[in-house]
Amino acid sequence: MSLFPIFLKLQGRPCLVVGAGEVAAEKISSLLQAGASLTVIAPEIQAGIQVLADAGKLTLRREILQDADLEDVFMVVAATNSSEVNHAVYLAARRRGILCNSVDDPPNCDFYFSSVVQRGDLQIAISTAGKSPALAQRLRREIDEQLPADTGAWLAEVGKLRREVLAAYPPSSERKAWLHQLAQRSLCESSECPSRKFFHPSNIERGVQ
Repeated sequence: MSLFPIFLKLQGRPCLVVGAGEVAAEKISSLLQAGASLTVIAPEIQAGIQVLADAGKLTLRREILQDADLEDVFMVVAATNSSEVNHAVYLAARRRGILCNSVDDPPNCDFYFSSVVQRGDLQIAISTAGKSPALAQRLRREIDEQLPADTGAWLAEVGKLRREVLAAYPPSSERKAWLHQLAQRSLCESSECPSRKFFHPSNIERGVQ
């Protein structure tokens, strides 16, 4: 089965995690980082997850999942230590057309969590479709070691210059080529930077490249 790679906006969206132990903790952290409005349901709660609830980071309910708990939920993660419970959560979510991930159970997943390398707004996600999370983690470490620490700050500057170019010049093959030049690491804030010289209006009007 071919997977569709996607980066999903979860800011403010209601998400549900069923389970509150070690298996659930990592997924909870990822969802909170993405800005999800998170509810966690479980009869027993890991201390670290209780701390997050006490800090107002998530809503915590010490109970067993009921079908009505899935009302208006955008995404569900089944992360209990029981494969039977996780499967039941997956089936309940499917009946409602809700995306569900059953942790460490690829057949009962609509999507997989990826191993992610992040520098600011740059994210590189790696998936093995559940075949080998260990391989995905190894590749993440290798990429992380090679990616400069300041890539996020550099990307923010690239984004600023890109917005300036898009606002100033109409769509054209030339503009597309200029935007690709912005992705070169030679970009800098100095007025002597080759990229900034290139984007000076007088050069663009003369067709300098």
